Amino acid sequence: MQWSEVLTSPYLKNLPFKIELNQFGQVLMSPASNAHGAIQMDVGYIFKSKLKRGKAFSECSIQTRDGIKVADVAWASEDFLSRHGEVTPFPQSPELCVEIVSPSNTKHEIEHKVSLYFAHGAQEVWVVNLKKQVSIYVGGLPAARSKILPRFKEL
Repeated sequence: MQWSEVLTSPYLKNLPFKIELNQFGQVLMSPASNAHGAIQMDVGYIFKSKLKRGKAFSECSIQTRDGIKVADVAWASEDFLSRHGEVTPFPQSPELCVEIVSPSNTKHEIEHKVSLYFAHGAQEVWVVNLKKQVSIYVGGLPAARSKILPRFKEL
């Protein structure tokens, strides 16, 4: 499948799953919980209120070498938006991508997505667990604090 087909398919509408495509165009679905959604909103609120020069996205679709991946939350600068607008999917990662770990996610899956976001232009990736603990990666390496949002301490 192509991403445009996923977006318009009547069979995939209103599913309680996050949908992505792998490198072969196969649909991948992950169940979403209310706790997951609440954390997405918390992170999105922080981005929207603290990062004024850009835009926060929920369920941000990104074209990667391994198909379409969907960051739970992302933040894109004005520069990024001037180059890409709001095209779906983005041809590269916004500067800051966030993955919220669900019980169905494996450690390998999250590590793979983090590496894909960096390989496609992300400057920073946050991985948040359901206890709201945040692991920050800058330039692909673990970091003590965010460079994009240096005053961020915790959710």
